[in-house]
Amino acid sequence: MKKAYRKKTLGDRVLKPETQMMGYGYDPKLSEGSLKPPIFMTSTFVFDSAQDGKEFFELAYGKREAKPNEESGLIYSRINNPDLEVLEDRLALWENADKALTFSSGMSAISTTLMAYLRPGDVIVYSAPIYGGSEYLIRNILPEYGVQSVEFESGFEEMTLAPALEQAKSKGRISVIYVETPANPTNGLVDLKECQRLADEIALQQEGHRPLVIADNTFLGPVWQKALECGADISVYSLTKYVAGHSDVVAGAVVGSAELMGPVAGFRTILGTMCDPHTGWLIMRSLETLKIRMERSADNARIIANYLRNHPKVESINYLEFLPEESLAREIFERQSESAGSTFSFDIKGGEAESFKVLDNLQIIKLAVSLGGTESLMEHPFSMTHSDVDDDVKRRLGIRNASLRLSVGIENVDDLIADIEQALDHI
Repeated sequence: MKKAYRKKTLGDRVLKPETQMMGYGYDPKLSEGSLKPPIFMTSTFVFDSAQDGKEFFELAYGKREAKPNEESGLIYSRINNPDLEVLEDRLALWENADKALTFSSGMSAISTTLMAYLRPGDVIVYSAPIYGGSEYLIRNILPEYGVQSVEFESGFEEMTLAPALEQAKSKGRISVIYVETPANPTNGLVDLKECQRLADEIALQQEGHRPLVIADNTFLGPVWQKALECGADISVYSLTKYVAGHSDVVAGAVVGSAELMGPVAGFRTILGTMCDPHTGWLIMRSLETLKIRMERSADNARIIANYLRNHPKVESINYLEFLPEESLAREIFERQSESAGSTFSFDIKGGEAESFKVLDNLQIIKLAVSLGGTESLMEHPFSMTHSDVDDDVKRRLGIRNASLRLSVGIENVDDLIADIEQALDHI
């Protein structure tokens, strides 16, 4: 597999990622002519010679630089595997990145990356709200390893990042600016170019130590938002969501330059947080339909959002296309994104009791957490996905007992609206 097929152009034409998903990184000649990559369910790989084994390990563990056109040979599936190599090659194409790495979950991708770049005495500055697991890691676990944090709020007109960075300077070396944009579940936005600019400024004040801008790109990426092009150094994904897209696997990914991915790959090898071959193979299959799935769900979401916007029992809706014209948030959205996507939250008139009535009376839309699947899902962030976030923090960030998060799938949109309408009728 190390001489895999990597054709990016057709004459002078640069091929689009959705075309590349059908064959990039894989040569059928290396697998008995099989049109699709086989599932390589093996723990280890046979070397042609002892010298090959020595050289493969030297390269894998960074004991020497790669020779021109040399690629790492297959060693052991905790380090590399043909299915994961093809998957990672294809994932990198969406953001025009050097390298992608896949993991056993979105949280393993996030935690492994942060461990690679944070040290005792460091400070991480992060946007809020973010996914509950990420919030718990930053607020409750990292301090046990000597890493402090400072929060700033996304989605507000006033600039909250710069003051947070000023506060962080007094706590230690700022090593990471971690953002989730759009935010889960409020769709609050963070300006990635501003993050990049401020990170460059801090590098001058920290004797050249520049904070990395790490963006959770799960909500809109990789089709509707290219976080690396917008200013992020590293783009993080829960592949479980849109990329895998069928609610049948759990996986994560990190995408960036070869230089920045090196330490993350090293930590992944030692921590053992890699994706497994069968999951990788399933995600490869899903990549072939990624764009058309995201297009359909986004079209459905636009229609449903407009329906909810005018419903008498809906108080407000956090849908990106409804951002006020001439606002800073609108400018950031139009600059960073190509679509509002298909996951958003809305507040009904009432509280937990009314929210639960809606959820308990859904008949087509499933009451479940997660998002980005072919099926539509709805949940109550306050008591479910963000239950481990302090209640006062949730309220401050706009996550209320009246909030419902909807991930719109690819069903018939009129059927989905009919289901939402009858569920709302119960309050």
